[in-house]
Amino acid sequence: MTFDRKELSDEQLVSFYKHLLWPRMIEEKMLVLLRQGKISKWFSGIGQEAIAVGATMALQDDEWIMPMHRNLGVFTTRHMPLSKLFMQWQGAREGYSKARERSFHFGSKEHHICGMISHLGPQMAIADGVALAYKLRKDNKVSLAFTGDGATSEGDFHEALNVAAVWDLPVIFIIENNGYGLSTPVNEQYRCISLVDKAKGYGMEGVQIDGNNLLTVYDTIKGVRDFCIKHQKPYLIECMTFRMRGHEEASGTKYVPQDLFRLWEQKDPIKNYEHFLIETGALSEMKVAEIRNEFKDKIESELAIGFSTKPVVADTEEELEDVYASKEVRDQKSEVSILDNSKTNSDFGLPTSDLRLIDAIKQGLHQSMQQHSNLILMGQDIAEYGGAFKITEGFVNEFGKERIRNTPLCESAIVGTALGLSLEGYKSMMEMQFADFVTVGFNQIINNLAKIHYRWGQNADVVIRMPTGGGVGAGPFHSQSNEAWFVKTPGLKVVYPSTPVDAKGLLIAAINDPNPVMYFEHKALYRSVSGPVPEDYYEIEIGKARHVRDGEDVSIITYGAGVHWADDYAASHPEISIDILDLRTLLPLDYIAIREAVQRTGRVLLLHEDTLIGGIGGEIAAWIAENCFSILDAPVMRCASLDTPVPFSIELEQNFLAKTRLHESVSKLKDY
Repeated sequence: MTFDRKELSDEQLVSFYKHLLWPRMIEEKMLVLLRQGKISKWFSGIGQEAIAVGATMALQDDEWIMPMHRNLGVFTTRHMPLSKLFMQWQGAREGYSKARERSFHFGSKEHHICGMISHLGPQMAIADGVALAYKLRKDNKVSLAFTGDGATSEGDFHEALNVAAVWDLPVIFIIENNGYGLSTPVNEQYRCISLVDKAKGYGMEGVQIDGNNLLTVYDTIKGVRDFCIKHQKPYLIECMTFRMRGHEEASGTKYVPQDLFRLWEQKDPIKNYEHFLIETGALSEMKVAEIRNEFKDKIESELAIGFSTKPVVADTEEELEDVYASKEVRDQKSEVSILDNSKTNSDFGLPTSDLRLIDAIKQGLHQSMQQHSNLILMGQDIAEYGGAFKITEGFVNEFGKERIRNTPLCESAIVGTALGLSLEGYKSMMEMQFADFVTVGFNQIINNLAKIHYRWGQNADVVIRMPTGGGVGAGPFHSQSNEAWFVKTPGLKVVYPSTPVDAKGLLIAAINDPNPVMYFEHKALYRSVSGPVPEDYYEIEIGKARHVRDGEDVSIITYGAGVHWADDYAASHPEISIDILDLRTLLPLDYIAIREAVQRTGRVLLLHEDTLIGGIGGEIAAWIAENCFSILDAPVMRCASLDTPVPFSIELEQNFLAKTRLHESVSKLKDY
């Protein structure tokens, strides 16, 4: 192994050595503690340290890194104290995630390290978002994301690289090619000669380097960083290396030929670099022993602190509170009116205009863009074309293409990019062209956006607009009501307006909220529903239902198109006194308003366009049965759409929709 010191002084070379040796000695100690049962799991990076250490040293301390589970060198080179790292690995409350995460599945905003999730690939799109923030602010910075050879087969790898290339983002992608994805060798993972060959396919530069040579890694990434900043382009680096332990300790290494271990033992990054320093006179064997003894003592003293933690005591109230970021992290530069529109016949007390639901959404989005200079809109065809439903038509002329961004068909990467923007204090709104398409970004929403605040205190200031619902003859892939997929996911907020006034106010509230919000907007209501909308910039409180109509016989609890179905039915059946509650927010639910609706009639029908099984109606029915049983005069009933995909034929679709069975359901409940 040949080392090129270039302009580095002896002092710098020795400093590099200490950075390289420190994670190796920590890990050797952790493996002992693992065998003693003092930590529960370990993912080894022995043999790969030069990549994490060299890359981190080549970046500025305030540039975000997205590491993986073998990158201990990233955490140690960013000077995270071993005592607290050990608390994290033990699952202690005093660690970085309040005992909520394992090993390296945590992040630290202070150290500009973004915690990974187990799905590997999504880390790369977050780096896109951070790089976009740097680009928008014209900061001379890069973000850096690690991935392994196995994860290059994931769709997230393709999407992240494609978005970075199309948007000219200053981001460095590092592939740690250690020859195996758990036990699967690379010849069973891909057919290209080298993974770096993929760079050209995305229109970016790339290079393959010796990942075990610390100075090569450092010098390459330092140069690539300069390139990315100067040219505002991404770069792919494939680092050839080998892990000397199993995927994790329990999996062992029996699947690896022994001659590979003998070969890579000779390429050990620490032994070779240490030999180079001794040969050049930068270090002596005595100094090496001195450094090792110093580190050994430091490890023991840090572990003594780490072992001093108290047993974890669960605090249910705190656990629930930490699912969401508090409103204190808002970034609002001007006051916003809070409109109380929760009661029937409410008087807004403000100048209003008569708007369709689609126009109200557009107005809320436009006013939010004016209020928040750090709000970025992203979606397919939303710029010059104005979006599939023309909601952002004209926006690009006023706000420019930096803030109104057409995206490739990369739903997962764009959700990840939105999260990356949030790391750097930006707000973002992503438009799913149709709610049905959210499946391709499901992992990022469910496992990254929703969980990140609970896991390590990082908020996700992201709104995802979801054009949803049937009734327009669009068939199985453009008509689904999929809100229930998200209602069961702690960390998300789910809103679903039915009127123009609520559509505007809830959208503004969603954008002002520091948490990820799924904002559902019914396509069939876009141009069919209109009403008075205050011209001011105002919010409708998330989590507060609206009492639509007073009644004494039956309470219909619903949302979205169901509100209009119920209201029309009540108007055409004056012989039945129907009470209607519009939930407006599905997560969190307004349980006080739900209880009041039960009290008003004692008979409750839950109406929604979603299919019956697994719909939110079942959850609300269970809550009413558990909490309001004594004030019920009949069983809680549900009226929902058929448990089939949404059919294309108008006749079949009308039969599919819950509206068709509303009269039957109301009659059955009233006559019980």
